[in-house]
Amino acid sequence: MLPTAQYTAFIKRRAAELGFMYCGISRAEFLEEEAPRLENWLNQQMNGKMAYMANHFDKRLDPRLLVDGAKSVISLLLNYYPAPEDQQPDDTLKISKYAYGRDYHFVIKDKLKTLLADMQQEIGEVGGRVFVDSAPVMDKVWAKKSGLGWVGKNSNLITPGVGSFYFIAELIVDLELDYDGPIKDYCGTCTKCVDACPTDAITNPYVVDGSKCISYFTIELKDQIPTEMAGKFGNWMFGCDICQDVCPWNRFARPHQEPQFRPHAQLPHLKANDWQEITHELFAELFRQSAVKRTGYEGLKRNIRFVTNEPDAIGNTEE
Repeated sequence: MLPTAQYTAFIKRRAAELGFMYCGISRAEFLEEEAPRLENWLNQQMNGKMAYMANHFDKRLDPRLLVDGAKSVISLLLNYYPAPEDQQPDDTLKISKYAYGRDYHFVIKDKLKTLLADMQQEIGEVGGRVFVDSAPVMDKVWAKKSGLGWVGKNSNLITPGVGSFYFIAELIVDLELDYDGPIKDYCGTCTKCVDACPTDAITNPYVVDGSKCISYFTIELKDQIPTEMAGKFGNWMFGCDICQDVCPWNRFARPHQEPQFRPHAQLPHLKANDWQEITHELFAELFRQSAVKRTGYEGLKRNIRFVTNEPDAIGNTEE
């Protein structure tokens, strides 16, 4: 067996042992097809007030600018789909499923660091960096290039027989490996995600205007939520899973096996009025190491007031 095949087999086996669903590998190179697409998306200001998305344009498109001598991008998927008993009921105020448990940044970074250390022990000197939403890396594009799925009309990566309820992470390394190839798009004529989006954020199939997404308004936007969005969020107070929940491929989603992604025991049992009366103490207890801390207590209270139609939460963002 050639060393590249041997190394590749070791990495994929070790990734599975660490709990990753899938591991795919692609050559580290300039993303030629993505360059005009990204430029056009930014020019239309679909990043809203997420100014960081316009930063490091070149680095987003070329991993060799992030890691000296980069040769391979190792893409990994980690399931976060919660078991039925861990899910919030439909009649309460809801947070996106990815944020139920411990912040994925911590969980995945630990696993990736272990994988890189194991590679260095098994293979020898391997230089690389781990990435979990922590740098300008186009994770869905790399995962698609390495055959882990296709990018659907809702702009999420979708994997046959699995769906899309997973995190994507990368290891960019200076090691030559065997590379996987992309798979075809299986969205077909389905437009369920486009039709279901209450804020029309999916402006065209495969194009999501980030500045219209419920997740943007409830997590990224620090200002008042615009008046014209009133009544469009349903009961989503942090993030939104609508375009994934309606996707037919997610009928294949199976509960994750990661204990750290389990929610606080109280989370599935809180009613809408419990959320309206949430104290700072309860917030801190429920979301001690959670991604919900991104919006903070005051941010979550703003969102709760907005989705429950309390007038002081509704403003406009005109300056």
